[in-house]
Amino acid sequence: MNSEDAKQLDLLSIFHFVLGGILALFSCFPFMHVIMGVLIVSGKFFEGTESSQPPPNAFGWIFIIMGSLFILCGWTLSVFIIIAGFKLKKRRNRMFCMVIGAIECVFMPFGTVLGVFTLIALNKESIKQTYGQSIVEDSV
Repeated sequence: MNSEDAKQLDLLSIFHFVLGGILALFSCFPFMHVIMGVLIVSGKFFEGTESSQPPPNAFGWIFIIMGSLFILCGWTLSVFIIIAGFKLKKRRNRMFCMVIGAIECVFMPFGTVLGVFTLIALNKESIKQTYGQSIVEDSV
């Protein structure tokens, strides 16, 4: 592998770390929904209002469950993106990095750009050969 390919993979790994951190940060926003759901279930959300009938507890549970699912999915994906950054840095597990690169394309605009560049880079013949050599070296 030439030095240009090595630089490209190193940059991609750094950008994966950055995108993973940004995604983890933005995945914290549904905490507002979880807190609001807890307040609805506990009855504190409508405590000072003149409302005749507060909404049913199921409404609050929907906020809690959906918010928690979004947080869990976002954090899980951000961990996978960071793991892909480590694997790109070590030139290991090309298929895992390609799958994560394809999933990143959903997150516009940064994820799309990073995912496309990752897929393009990992499909270059010189980089494919590097990943192939690392598998042979590992098995020996």
